[in-house]
Amino acid sequence: QLETLEQEEQECLELRPYPTEKRIHIVSQERGLTATKTLQEGEAELQSQSFCYSRAMLRGLLLEGASLLLLRVLARRQTLPPNLVFPAIDTEGDLCTSSY
Repeated sequence: QLETLEQEEQECLELRPYPTEKRIHIVSQERGLTATKTLQEGEAELQSQSFCYSRAMLRGLLLEGASLLLLRVLARRQTLPPNLVFPAIDTEGDLCTSSY
């Protein structure tokens, strides 16, 4: 039984004159997960938003690291169960689904 305790994603775009950096920090807490999204565009003020998701909403959650492990297992078995869908969190910190 694996569980993601913390995850950080970082995306940097070196576009002139306004380089952009976006981060999503996800932390497991007793009541669920908290995802904090920060966005820095050029010299503008840092923007930050937090989202909280309850454990009930996230039953079966598949984050990036777990997804990579699952893909390796499926490739090794050379089989894919039908209708394989998991809750996930997208690059904006919103709840979505991941289908295989």
